[in-house]
Amino acid sequence: MKLLHIDSSISGAESVSRQLSASIVIRFKDTLPGLGVSYRDLVADPVPHQSPATRFAKLKSLYEAGALDGKIGEVVAAAMRGGAPVDASAQDEVAATNVALDEFLAADIVVIGAPMYNFGIPSQLKAWIDCLAAPGKTFSYTATGVEGLAGSKRVIVASSRGGFYSAPSPMAFMDHQETFLTSFFGFIGVTDITFVRAEGVNQGPEQRQRALESALAEIAVLKAA
Repeated sequence: MKLLHIDSSISGAESVSRQLSASIVIRFKDTLPGLGVSYRDLVADPVPHQSPATRFAKLKSLYEAGALDGKIGEVVAAAMRGGAPVDASAQDEVAATNVALDEFLAADIVVIGAPMYNFGIPSQLKAWIDCLAAPGKTFSYTATGVEGLAGSKRVIVASSRGGFYSAPSPMAFMDHQETFLTSFFGFIGVTDITFVRAEGVNQGPEQRQRALESALAEIAVLKAA
C-alpha cells in the first residue's frame, strides 16, 4: 500500500496539525508492514495557484490524454481549434500540478495536516486541492450527475483549530475548514474520511495540552483498515 502525507501549516515545529499528521503516519507504518510513504510539505514545496492560463493548459492536457469529455471537453476543443495559446510558464505550472495530482492518484491512504486559518484552510492546501480537481481523473460529469472517481482512497485529516467549532459550539456555523474538506473529497468520491481533531489550541497552554493529548489518544487506536 502507498500513503501520501501532506502538511500545510506555516507554524513549523510549533504546529499542532504537523504533530498530529506525523503521529498518524507513524501509527500506519507500525500497523501496515511494507507501507510506502511519500511526503509533501506545501509550505516548503508549494504547488502553483491557478490562473486562467494554467487552468486552460491543465484542461488542454487532460483533453489530449482523452480524460476530458462532455461540455468541458467541447469548450476546450473549440478553444484549441481557435488557436488558443499555452505559454511555456503555464506549461511548467501544469507539469507541477500534474505531479501533485499523480502523487494523490497513486496513494491508497492520504494523511493531511490541515489547520484552520480564518475559519477555512490554508491557501497552500487550497492550491493543492485545486490540483486534484481534474475532470476525467478524479471526477466526471455523467447524464445522471457528477461521478467521483477517487472512491477507493482513505483520507485522514489532522485538524487543529484555535477555538471551538464543533457542534454544539455557537461558532460551529463558522467552520469552513472541515466542512469544505468533507464536501470536496465527497465530490471526488471519497467516503472513507476521518478527522482527528485538536480544538481550542489557542485557548491557553493547558487547553492546548488537553486537546493534543486527546487527539493523540485517538491516533493510538486508529484502525489501519
